[in-house]
Amino acid sequence: MNANLESLYEIAKKPSRIIIGLMSGTSLDGLDVALCKITGSGETTEVQLLEFDTVDYSEEIKSEIRSVFAKPTIDFQKLVLLNEWIGILHADMILDCLNRWKIPASKVDLVASHGQTVFHAPKILHQLEKFTNGTLQIGDGDHIAVKTGIITISDFRQKHIAAGGEGAPLAVYGDYFLFSKKGENRIMLNMGGIANFTFLPSNHNPEEVFVTDTGTGNTLIDAFTRLSFPDKAYDKDAEIAKKGIVNLSLLEALKADDFFQAPFPKTTGPELFSIEYVRNAQTKSGTENISIEDLLATLTRFSAETIAEAINSTISNTTYPIESFTIYMSGGGAHNPLLTGWLKELLSCTFTNTDSLGISGDAKEAILFAILANETVSGGNSDFGSRKGIPSVSMGKISFPS
Repeated sequence: MNANLESLYEIAKKPSRIIIGLMSGTSLDGLDVALCKITGSGETTEVQLLEFDTVDYSEEIKSEIRSVFAKPTIDFQKLVLLNEWIGILHADMILDCLNRWKIPASKVDLVASHGQTVFHAPKILHQLEKFTNGTLQIGDGDHIAVKTGIITISDFRQKHIAAGGEGAPLAVYGDYFLFSKKGENRIMLNMGGIANFTFLPSNHNPEEVFVTDTGTGNTLIDAFTRLSFPDKAYDKDAEIAKKGIVNLSLLEALKADDFFQAPFPKTTGPELFSIEYVRNAQTKSGTENISIEDLLATLTRFSAETIAEAINSTISNTTYPIESFTIYMSGGGAHNPLLTGWLKELLSCTFTNTDSLGISGDAKEAILFAILANETVSGGNSDFGSRKGIPSVSMGKISFPS
């Protein structure tokens, strides 16, 4: 037997595995690195977060990624070179973290790498008849495996698409394994660049689990904050937005896109929710000259209303009363007091953070990819039914160190 396959076989047989989960989202803040001990698989999954860090991206790294990010026309050579460059960069970040944590790479069973999304193209957005859903994450897994010496599982979203999904959101699998609880209706709301939620009914039935993107989370707020204040990566604590007034004409124009009338589940990305999207809405509503404070207030309200409307719409199609749901928030938006305050006004639910369940909201997505890698090698037996958006598949491509 090939020595790499034998090593993978031995890892799969272990009662628990040490897995590093990596996540770099559309906000381009940096790389989340979660060192996890995972026991069991599927519905018996248990996770212990051993170490966690977010390795900030330098302005150079952000600039390089933005040169190809969510753009229909790019320098193709740059994309090819960035695929390897990001993989090597992420490998270096892993090794730096392990060095600081005083943990040898030989003690780590697997790396689970999400990669860096550079373009997300579900059919709902591209609407090209002969093409299916598409998505692209760069940061080659072979480069991570070779440089770290750790078996790496990456490119998770392709199997999801091949099995009939849109490549996102993938959080549903880990959300169900970790957070579904009999007797409590839960919404796991992640507010990153794009907002999404997982619906976990109190009957613990995987065939009723539901997941969807809702639209923009932080991506537009961050983009216009950077545009007006180059020294700010985001509107910390909504300090700028809180000084503004929501412009109702602009808000109505922002919500007029066909995406919001499309049936659930659905996915989207900054390819739709871009600076151009907002400029077009401003032109249609005659609000080109509003202040940056009013603009950020309106964009924050836009995120809040579209999240709330998606959750309300989903729950209204069930027999569960909305008051019975607890919403567990994670992602950068969970730290935005204006956004979370409006959500609490718009939804008659109990609100808390995933930290109350023992999982850091900031580390959650990286942990969820570690869980997906764990399923690749030792699970894959959970049945989510045959509904659109949640194929019952194991995901990820395996890269060996040698």
